[in-house]
Amino acid sequence: MVDLNKWLDEAKKAPDADKCGMYLMHNGVVRGTAKAQVRQGIDSEPVTGMIFSYEKAMVDRVVSKTLEMTGIYYVRAELSSGKLEVGDDIMYVLIGADTRPHALDAFSFLMDEVKGNCVKELEMN
Repeated sequence: MVDLNKWLDEAKKAPDADKCGMYLMHNGVVRGTAKAQVRQGIDSEPVTGMIFSYEKAMVDRVVSKTLEMTGIYYVRAELSSGKLEVGDDIMYVLIGADTRPHALDAFSFLMDEVKGNCVKELEMN
């Protein structure tokens, strides 16, 4: 398990920490409701778990691209893999930015890229 407080302490000691006015932390977890039901309102069986995998090199590239965005000075992401149960951690992300809008833009970009291109998720019922 990741210690987000430790991550935050490390981020605040990073070389560009004095430029950060906001840190955005994210912890994605396996939920018991199917993605199709949450996003599209389609009735579905309850989720009992998930098989999750990712391409580390691709995630690393997305993190690097995110760091190039305006106002972004710190990005860290860690993803789980394998068979996960409801409530298990899927992903942790920490973004350090100069402003909230820049942090939110970076987070949206990172999540869209990672979820759209770097991971495979199979919900289990």
